[in-house]
Amino acid sequence: MNYLIENATLVNEGQIFVASVFVSDGKIAKIVRKSEVPEPAVAEHSRSIEGPACRVIDAKGKYLIPGIIDEHVHFREPGLTYKADIYTESRAAVAGGVTSFMDMPNTIPPTTTQELLQQKFDLAAEKSLANYSFYLGASNDNLVEIVKTDPKKVCGIKVFMGSSTGNMLVDDDDALERIFKESPCLIAAHCEDEEIIKHNAELYKEMVDREIVEAKAPLHPKIRTETACYLSSSKAIDLAEKADAKLHILHISTEMELELFRNDIPLKDKKITAETCPHYLRFDDDDYRKMKFGIKCNPAIKSEKNRLALMEAVRKGLIDTIGSDHAPHRRNEKYTGNYFTSKSGFASIQHSLEVMLEWVHLHELSFPKVVQLMCHNPAILYQIDRRGFIREGYHADLALVDLNARHQITTANEYTKCHWTPYKREWIQSRVTHTFVNGNLVYENGEFYEESRGERLLFNR
Repeated sequence: MNYLIENATLVNEGQIFVASVFVSDGKIAKIVRKSEVPEPAVAEHSRSIEGPACRVIDAKGKYLIPGIIDEHVHFREPGLTYKADIYTESRAAVAGGVTSFMDMPNTIPPTTTQELLQQKFDLAAEKSLANYSFYLGASNDNLVEIVKTDPKKVCGIKVFMGSSTGNMLVDDDDALERIFKESPCLIAAHCEDEEIIKHNAELYKEMVDREIVEAKAPLHPKIRTETACYLSSSKAIDLAEKADAKLHILHISTEMELELFRNDIPLKDKKITAETCPHYLRFDDDDYRKMKFGIKCNPAIKSEKNRLALMEAVRKGLIDTIGSDHAPHRRNEKYTGNYFTSKSGFASIQHSLEVMLEWVHLHELSFPKVVQLMCHNPAILYQIDRRGFIREGYHADLALVDLNARHQITTANEYTKCHWTPYKREWIQSRVTHTFVNGNLVYENGEFYEESRGERLLFNR
């Protein structure tokens, strides 16, 4: 089916303007600014394409943006599908305006071979409502698999330089040097110094055993410290610069790390880039008192000082992208009552855009800045083919947003498989009303249309 989205307020490439957008055969066929063409001419054009094969959507009062490209998700398939799977989490994604995702390799088994990588692509072709790509995971001994990666068809290589869910730590210095030197595409890194984490964990475990402290969530930033992040990020950047590799450091959580990045060159020319996540801008260590293990994630959410510094870095362009780090666990895996057994990570993909738009309502960020960080910049950084912008000839990955649709996040409107998020009970001002993937309407006001499937992302490298 073709679509005419009339009277939408487009937020695209730094501009906000009213236009009608024509979607045909999965692509953006025509963008007509209201100021450019008299209203009768627009109406005449819409009548010419109306009929059984075209639906007209009146988007007056709503904002049309490119679909969110989330470069950082954990959909848990294969091996952990009791928590989440590609179908359920892509469903939650499109409900939040996310039209493309890039999934991490810490599954069971870990995605460290080309065969296992292809199996995930095959699963997504069958199950995903959104467009998709998957990272090949690095290990201490799989360089032969890394160098086989086709950079035009795979988003990147994921390197865990700090342990997290899945135990995919790469801690051999010689292996790291070779990975950075020989990787055929972008390296995305989780950076936390393992020795510092181990030392602090042992120290606090002993204190817990001696009943000097309790095993509660506020321990997390004391174990996974600012210094652990900074030392590991510094090491990754040193490796990348020596190898002339393209490095994207994920989920920046500290003020210290910000000095490692630049904002004085265009993103397309940067070799070293940074991502943060909505939760590092939304929460700080005071929130552990109320949220407890609900906001336990790796790296740890840290102090208010770090949160404010990250927000300023977002405004200044030191942070290049916003990814959700969607990492679902069942609620009972989070709230175990014991810091050392509680799982790190939480479901967030359905709410990442909504949470970022709260900063627009508070006048902390502009709407075009949010679109730049979540749509344009991922497309530029990963060199994604014809996505991330509202441009004629591009794939029609689009989301309509109502900025005045105040609602409370509840279990009833949570689409992730775990049906739980730390944002539960929060009041949010904005809501995604429609999501288009490759020109197909897949989500509309709480209803899903699942006849179509997303496509594999391709990269202009």
